[in-house]
Amino acid sequence: MSAARTAFCRRHACRYNYRAMPSLVLASSSPRRSALLSDAGFEFEIAPPRVAEKFDVAVTLRELTLWNAIRKGMSVGHARSDAVVIAADTLVALGNEIIGKPLDLKEAVQILGRLSGQTHEVCSAVLIYHQTSGRSAVFHEISRVRFHRLNREMIKRYVVKVNPLDKAGAYAAQGTGAEIIAKIEGSFTNVAGLPMEKTIAALAQFGIRKANKERRLPNGRV
Repeated sequence: MSAARTAFCRRHACRYNYRAMPSLVLASSSPRRSALLSDAGFEFEIAPPRVAEKFDVAVTLRELTLWNAIRKGMSVGHARSDAVVIAADTLVALGNEIIGKPLDLKEAVQILGRLSGQTHEVCSAVLIYHQTSGRSAVFHEISRVRFHRLNREMIKRYVVKVNPLDKAGAYAAQGTGAEIIAKIEGSFTNVAGLPMEKTIAALAQFGIRKANKERRLPNGRV
């Protein structure tokens, strides 16, 4: 995956070969996914995909998130064939009902009311794609989230604190999420939008690792 390059060490008058880590592009405008990657130590660019997410298809929660993630990643990957592109999609399901992002605040309040006191599933699907090599990886993670019992006033106070319109299920696990979430079974970062446990391992297979603050020469010197 990584390209071989040659560098010259002036101090020791020698040349050495090293492999440059390919660039990483996040195909998402989600500030939560960006924060998760950044907090984990990755360096990356952001290229929001120009495709609409689908919700009106008669498929399973896992299939729908995978479909959306693949469409997002491929749309950016075609334009950035040299880079490793990562895309994700997150949806919520209460029973057999798949819940995406609310259209307005009224719908956000209704969604939170339906989730109140209930346990629902959160599924995030991820595509990692490198067009030049033709390599790709897809995976998903499902977590179970139980809400506190929320009355209408609690819901109204919550939607004032966050922007529910860009969040599947009209809520976020991080920040003020503890006000409405009683328990999470499974990956917390999956509920936040990107299952980092699986993502870090998958990116390593594409030569993408956490960035070092200092790049060291083969003799250990900076």
